[in-house]
Amino acid sequence: MSILVVGTIGLDDIETPFGSVRSELGGSATHFSAAAALYAPVNLVSVVGTDLAPERLDFLRQRGVDTRGVQVVEGQTFRWSGRYHFDMNSRDTLDTQLNVYANFVPRLPEDYGKSQFVFLANMDPEQQRQVLEQVRAPVLTMMDTMDLWIRTRREELDRIIGMVDMVTMNDSEVRMFADTTSIAVGARLILAMGPRAILVKKGENGAVMFTRDNQFFAAPAYPLEEVRDPTGAGDSFAGGFMGYLASSDGTEDDVFKRAVIHGSAVASFCVEDFGVQRLQTLTRGEVDRRYSEFHTFTQFEPL
Repeated sequence: MSILVVGTIGLDDIETPFGSVRSELGGSATHFSAAAALYAPVNLVSVVGTDLAPERLDFLRQRGVDTRGVQVVEGQTFRWSGRYHFDMNSRDTLDTQLNVYANFVPRLPEDYGKSQFVFLANMDPEQQRQVLEQVRAPVLTMMDTMDLWIRTRREELDRIIGMVDMVTMNDSEVRMFADTTSIAVGARLILAMGPRAILVKKGENGAVMFTRDNQFFAAPAYPLEEVRDPTGAGDSFAGGFMGYLASSDGTEDDVFKRAVIHGSAVASFCVEDFGVQRLQTLTRGEVDRRYSEFHTFTQFEPL
């Protein structure tokens, strides 16, 4: 089954304790597509400026990503600059330049509207709504968001949450959204708004899934000895998660649980290098082997 993703393609300047890069290919849609395309065909919708060389997206096309939905507009591509602290869990955003993305209106090629799985990456809730209005009878829809939209676009964000099957947020966003210190309480509030499930991203502490039928599933992060760059880990996680669902036969809770582990496995590779460098060389075989490792180190027998 095919996957539709709408989000940013950008150029990032990144500094971490392990080095720095300039104008590294990034963006939510880029990381998601690179991950999800390991499992299923991906239809990508975004916007770039004329400064982005077309060949920089070749690795996505070679992996089976359809880029007909990427608009090319005169001007500069979205840019982000950030510096990570030593523990890699906190960062400072040094600069954000929306550039051509400031006027982005998502327009789907006609056949993209038939995509069975839809991922709305972090963007203005109004843009997310515009995408949902152009898709027809998807099997599953999932959205991401951030603290900015929680603070400034709450009414619109609430409306979109009620329209999708799944929501993904990091733990601090859940607490902010629900005005609570408890992730569990926040998750239940969000689920009461309509979604079937919520994925809560916890960085180096893994991820937690809550479902509307009172199922709870927690997955650890893979124990890496070195994390070079966490940028895009959450979108890579979402790509692995939804990619696995699209390549499976169902969307039952047990399939969701396996998808969480696939998402965690893909994200663990993403952080091994800057930007999408590691994702460019990643193979499905490598992901499957790490998935098996997850199974080994999380399995135990009850007394």
